[in-house]
Amino acid sequence: MLDGPPLEKATRRLTAALDQLEAAVERRLAQERQEAGLEAQVQALGVDRARLAAELDQMRHRADELEGVNRDVSHRLAVAMETIRTVLGESGR
Repeated sequence: MLDGPPLEKATRRLTAALDQLEAAVERRLAQERQEAGLEAQVQALGVDRARLAAELDQMRHRADELEGVNRDVSHRLAVAMETIRTVLGESGR
């Protein structure tokens, strides 16, 4: 009586339920692996962003320095040109 169709039906249902559970576990594990990969990418992007921000700050500082040097050179050239004009003006008299 225990070997009859009700036991076979129950066994098939149990097997099907276990197969579904195994498939669900596999999907969940795949999802977790994907999430871990995305987290790693986000962390890498964060590191890149921090590096790029630091480089940008350095480039801004360097640009500010060059701008100051440029102003200084421009001023010196203007003074030198004025001196040359004065000298040439005095020698032409």
